[in-house]
Amino acid sequence: MRWRDAKRGKFKHKAETKKDSIKISPLTDRVKAFLTDSFMIFMPIIYVVFYMIMGSREEFRAHMLMGWLYILTPHLIITTLFLYLKGQTPGYRAYNIKLMSFKDEKPMLFQVVLRYIVFTITLFIFPLLFVHFFTKNRLGLQDYISRTLPLKS
Repeated sequence: MRWRDAKRGKFKHKAETKKDSIKISPLTDRVKAFLTDSFMIFMPIIYVVFYMIMGSREEFRAHMLMGWLYILTPHLIITTLFLYLKGQTPGYRAYNIKLMSFKDEKPMLFQVVLRYIVFTITLFIFPLLFVHFFTKNRLGLQDYISRTLPLKS
């Protein structure tokens, strides 16, 4: 747009498009939601595995690989069900975040499972926040690979 056109009022305002109205949830809210989910979903599972299934923390320490399998499998199922059916986990709901696909629709089951697997791998292999600081819209690696968006509702 040229200055003289703007001065004469000959320009037209761009209508707000669907992509402009999309507001990705801030990183701080997503971290708080993750911590909330950790205490509401993850901790009870850990307690059940430590003391009811394996008997003690020492037994868990002796069979750590099997213990983590016992912990991550129900966590995958619970988290996937929350995200697939409602688009929100308890932490996402507390901070008004909703998971959507890039196509502005509810994510498919495959996308949710893929997102969980990539998130778990990136959490253990390299710092999850590393990807957020070098991208324009602050999406994580799990969001790019699964083609999902954590939107602020």
